[in-house]
Amino acid sequence: MKEKEKSYLDYLAELYPTIGKASTEIINLQSIINLPKGTEHFISDVHGEYEAFSHVLRNGSGAVRKKIDDVFGHTLGTAEKRAIATLIYYPREKLEQIRRMHQDSDNWYKVTLYRLIEICKRVSSKYTRSKVRKALPADYAYIIEELITEKSEVLDKEAYYEAIVQTILEIGRAENFIIAMAELIQRLVVDRLHILGDIFDRGPGPHLIMDCLMNYHSLDIQWGNHDVVWMGAAAGHPACIATVIRICLRYGNLDILEDGYGINMLPLATLALEYYEKNPTGCFRIRGGRKKEDSVFGLEEKMHKAITMIQLKLESTLAKENPEFGMEDRCLLEKIDYENRRIEIGGTFYPLLDTDFPTVDRRQPYELNEREKEVMEKLAGAFRNCDKLQKHVDFLLKQGSLYKVYNGNLLYHGCMPMNPDGSLQKARIYGKEYQGKALYDVLESYVRRAFFALDERERKRGADMIWYLWCAPRSPLFGRDKMATFERYFIEDEELHREVKNAYYQLLEKTQTAETILRQFGLEGKDAHIINGHVPIHQSAGESPVKCDGKVLIIDGGFSKAYHKETGIAGYTLISNSYGMTLSAHEPFQSAEAAILEEQDIVSRQTVVEYSMNRKSVADTDDGKQIQERISELKELIEAYRTASIKERGSRSAV
Repeated sequence: MKEKEKSYLDYLAELYPTIGKASTEIINLQSIINLPKGTEHFISDVHGEYEAFSHVLRNGSGAVRKKIDDVFGHTLGTAEKRAIATLIYYPREKLEQIRRMHQDSDNWYKVTLYRLIEICKRVSSKYTRSKVRKALPADYAYIIEELITEKSEVLDKEAYYEAIVQTILEIGRAENFIIAMAELIQRLVVDRLHILGDIFDRGPGPHLIMDCLMNYHSLDIQWGNHDVVWMGAAAGHPACIATVIRICLRYGNLDILEDGYGINMLPLATLALEYYEKNPTGCFRIRGGRKKEDSVFGLEEKMHKAITMIQLKLESTLAKENPEFGMEDRCLLEKIDYENRRIEIGGTFYPLLDTDFPTVDRRQPYELNEREKEVMEKLAGAFRNCDKLQKHVDFLLKQGSLYKVYNGNLLYHGCMPMNPDGSLQKARIYGKEYQGKALYDVLESYVRRAFFALDERERKRGADMIWYLWCAPRSPLFGRDKMATFERYFIEDEELHREVKNAYYQLLEKTQTAETILRQFGLEGKDAHIINGHVPIHQSAGESPVKCDGKVLIIDGGFSKAYHKETGIAGYTLISNSYGMTLSAHEPFQSAEAAILEEQDIVSRQTVVEYSMNRKSVADTDDGKQIQERISELKELIEAYRTASIKERGSRSAV
């Protein structure tokens, strides 16, 4: 036996000191890998829409309703199934409504408890009793376990369960048990959640979504471009801070910063009034349906203009400091012809909608003036010292990454930068060229350096690289030739607003594209897929989210209301269970209030992407492979005990 191998077996012997204990663990592990594979739920591009996201999370993209159908079949009508589904999604809110409506509440409680018990039995059947026990709420764990566990030794099972339920009613704990079981069903229906980026931007509740995710039982996150720009802001990067504030102002979501994160916008408001009080702000109207007569509306437009000019200056400075980023064409303030109110781009002059920029020095257009520097220093301090934001970003760093390989699938937010001929596009990162998986790896390493590097220069490089990920042409999170911020604000010609997508998106119609990318990450075979979001699917134009003969699934969640007219739906989510993969195309979500009061679920059309007659088991998953390895190691330990290579350390038991 090799020394290193013996050292590991010695460590294992500390955990399993006898043949009996090692054998028992093998039996336990063997039982786990024979269970059906757990359900995975894939969601992307939430964009701050907390209510819609929360509902999709609660209903498991239809997984909860499917379990209800499986359990009750035709024994319950559509209305009854809808009612029990709503109760599972919103138990506290629904109970409050029921309390006001029902005269015979005891009978309703009893019927509801029995129905929830049956659903709990079904959703817990694919897990070991130990895993279910860990998911149970501590206060009611023992009783719920009794209710959902088949007890062959009890002769009169009906009387046994009736006695337990009756006692629950008599002591006034029915509502608590209903809430506990509803939450347990939500917990067990989905074994693992995958968030494929863009939690932030546009919608009003990204901070609420982050709070929700931090309490979720099992998940991973692939960073989106809107997530990384918030991460850069949390690191104190000025261009990222300006971008985050500008987008919040553009969509009328300043409350995210002020109320959600407690970041004081007074310094920016003061600057805006100082320079832009009587300045035209027509290009900076606030989106989101607010009325012009709102008292803060005019101020926010001025703040919007002030921070946009700061952002344009900061980004141009970064582009000039880092020529290898390939973004010097974004330095546009120097190309403005103020006298003729026009700008030269690509050898052509275009009229400008606004040239009244009192904070821009025409001789040094990218230099922040003293007041702007002062404001940005205060804002950087506010972002760095915001405890809640720092906790959220710390969670993104711990649970997140640029990509993830999981159960034979490659998960990422944006794209794999490619050339039109299908080859992997190279990007120069601080003097070295990278492509494919190596590009992803080096970019992620720099993101982490922005927070953890001891060397100040490396932290600065990491923060600049976060900004690169946000908007650079060869960023896998952005995937376009330019971010046309300037053009969209100041130039009417919509042709200049166009951001040309990377060749990756055209090449997705070729199976070879997926195979090329999957090989980079060590994946191959019919069960390997690429799952990504970032780009809305235009279903109304006949576009399909299934690409490369089923090898690529684009699941932009489409939660943002801004996309609904463009796409025709509210996006896609994906469920992967032991039978295969199912895409859900969602209609726009009305509101949580309508879901509770009117029992309205999100209308979804489900499409089976992949189906197997033979259910996948835990043995077919990454966790299963690790369990198989542990079983092999334990067998080696038992053999070492039997050959006396290692001595048993406890009282011997016969196995």
